[in-house]
Amino acid sequence: MFKQRIFLLWIAVLGGIMTTYAQSLSLKNATILVSPSVPVPMRETAPKVFTEEINKRTQLLFKPAAAWPKTGVTVAMALSSDRELFGKALPARKAGDAAETRAEGFRVVVDGQTLWIIGADARGVLFGTGWVLRHLEMSAGNALLALTTDVATAPVYPIRGHQLGYRHTANSYDAWTVGQFDQYFRELAIFGTNAVEGIPFHEDEKPNPHFKIPASEMRVKMGELCQQYDLDYWVWTPVTFELSDAEKRAAELRLHEEFYKKCPRLDHIFVPGGDPGDNHPKLVLPFLKDLHQLLIKYHPKAKVWVSLQGFSVEQTDYFYRYLAENSPDWLQGVVSGPGSPPMAETRFRLPKKYQHRQYPDITHNVRCEFPVRGWDQAYALTLGREASNPRPYAFSEIHQTYAPFTDGFVSYSDGCHDDINKVVWSMRGWNPTMDVREIMTDYTRFFFGKTAAESAADGIAALENNWKGPLVQNGGVEATFTFWKGLETANPALKNNWRWQMLLLRANYDTYTRRRLVYEQSLEKQANGVLFQTTELGTEKAMNEALTLVNRADQQNCAPELRQKIEQLCADLFTSIGLQTSVKKHNAKGYERGCVLDFVDYPLNNRWWLADEFKKIAALPSEEAKKARLKDIATWESPGQGSFYDDVSSVAKGPRVKTVSEDATDVAWWEDGFSRTRLSAQLFQKCPELEYDNLQMDARYIVRVVGSGEALLRVDGRRLEPITYSRELNGVKEWIVPLTLTQDGKLHVTFDEPEESHLNWRKQSKISDVWLLKQ
Repeated sequence: MFKQRIFLLWIAVLGGIMTTYAQSLSLKNATILVSPSVPVPMRETAPKVFTEEINKRTQLLFKPAAAWPKTGVTVAMALSSDRELFGKALPARKAGDAAETRAEGFRVVVDGQTLWIIGADARGVLFGTGWVLRHLEMSAGNALLALTTDVATAPVYPIRGHQLGYRHTANSYDAWTVGQFDQYFRELAIFGTNAVEGIPFHEDEKPNPHFKIPASEMRVKMGELCQQYDLDYWVWTPVTFELSDAEKRAAELRLHEEFYKKCPRLDHIFVPGGDPGDNHPKLVLPFLKDLHQLLIKYHPKAKVWVSLQGFSVEQTDYFYRYLAENSPDWLQGVVSGPGSPPMAETRFRLPKKYQHRQYPDITHNVRCEFPVRGWDQAYALTLGREASNPRPYAFSEIHQTYAPFTDGFVSYSDGCHDDINKVVWSMRGWNPTMDVREIMTDYTRFFFGKTAAESAADGIAALENNWKGPLVQNGGVEATFTFWKGLETANPALKNNWRWQMLLLRANYDTYTRRRLVYEQSLEKQANGVLFQTTELGTEKAMNEALTLVNRADQQNCAPELRQKIEQLCADLFTSIGLQTSVKKHNAKGYERGCVLDFVDYPLNNRWWLADEFKKIAALPSEEAKKARLKDIATWESPGQGSFYDDVSSVAKGPRVKTVSEDATDVAWWEDGFSRTRLSAQLFQKCPELEYDNLQMDARYIVRVVGSGEALLRVDGRRLEPITYSRELNGVKEWIVPLTLTQDGKLHVTFDEPEESHLNWRKQSKISDVWLLKQ
């Protein structure tokens, strides 16, 4: 019976394989034909990309030909304007479907023994080739495509690009060779990208331990690669000096002209109005006009763009007034990025003759345009701004929100850690309704192979869910870790794949952080229990015992095997793709630049702060003063029955906080991220809103706030006068709540925003902790 079952199972499996082959076109021993009408260099680029990418995954080699073979499968690349290819007519177009004739559009169709890739233009041929590569079922010795394939599509948005800055600020690009950039340009194009943006000339002056060639040379090489793949080449060129300085202005124009002359391809120059830069548009616009005159000398079709980032209302009005009065033809359009006026307003005010491009920040998690909403503080303090951050579902929604006001985007990226986000933006820029999971399975099929494709796509979604809600309560983190551990075991051939390594790093790091958080927070609770016994133990002994407890996290690691795995994956990523996860080990420019390895053990309890506070307490003049301060610390998060505490930026410890603002999980970033300040003080909001109910109607309450700067409190809409008001860092402010306001058992607490536009964000007011204390 057992043998019979095995036989039947074998027959079923074989039947499945035979069915797959019967329903698919095999490209084994295929011949490639390319229409002479496909312009150079795409005539060479498209078949090269097709052949090389399939060969990497199957070891197949395709034969180029100049005529139809007598037998066998043919891959035919042509333009939609071709009526025939070497005497054979192109397949008839679907009725009413003109996608393959629209700019960059293509049709992919299997017609008997021929796989046709028909592009509207050179890019259409490349993007059609990319579609085939994403959908082929590739294995050793074979590549299969469904016989029913007949797809015609064209992009919705004409601008779909990403900034790849070869500079030390980036956490990986500066370590790449020309060959690595070549491969990345190719892979972006396979997923529908049609533009790459480089960075400014002034980076040449900055030393970099990772550069393989000087930045000035790489800028030109990037132009050559854009020419090879027919991608638009943008260059982001901020003006960081006063344009009123005639000498510096002339020198800048000379720098531009020198670059324009050397660069083999250049399509767009983008000058941000601010971030960086601080010039009035009355100076910026004439400068742009002069740039355009230099630009078209060497690149007649190239365009100039500007952003309104950092512009005041007066400066913005001046800009639009200038357009209305002069209608300059040298300006192509406006870029909207962080710090720009609202995108809907920009499109409304911008004359129709000008294009509107988004400059979305897809690379950062905090202190950025699109922070992770509801991010746990433990992640914000360890993963920081530039961790591996696949956010396919979040960014699909963000793209859907803003894209209709634009002609497309070129994203802001500071490293390959946001690779999945790039693909999502490119694919949704092509088709805004494309299913996110379909994008992910295209991604995983192409980069990880058919076997891992479905599971890895689910695993990426699980990693995004790791970042939702309170970390301690998110049991899915452990499940995601187990899932990825199983994938790693099942797919050993992917060990050196940098994209695979990046996802494994996140799975391990998230789990390690969660285990540490549970462990270290429990140690602090035990320490607070000791501080409650100060009367019995004495202040000195209580402090020593409490500190011993919280410091146990440094002596007894709760997950050493995960810690070792993270170390290894960071080393592997530095080797495979130049990802710099440490200042000391990998020469990253700064701790903010994706240095997750340097923060992997950053305290997730307040042991550093407690050590410093205990030194201050030991110096207090009396035992009673010491006991009072230790009581404040012990009851910080547990103020007693009938009283309430909220860490306003913690999804775990701020249940009454209703606001979700742009700075809701922002990090103060003191001491390069290694601040010894209380953890709650390092994350903040400017104007939190809190709601309380079930209050005792006849009780007296006090609102207490810890933060810095101003806190303009309103309770039930009524401004209250403080009884204590310290503007110092971690200073305490207090207000007595009038009894008339608690008669309904509820309170609504808000804060007016102080006028601080003249201050750098680091110096603006912050609120971190809020109490409602029953007296």
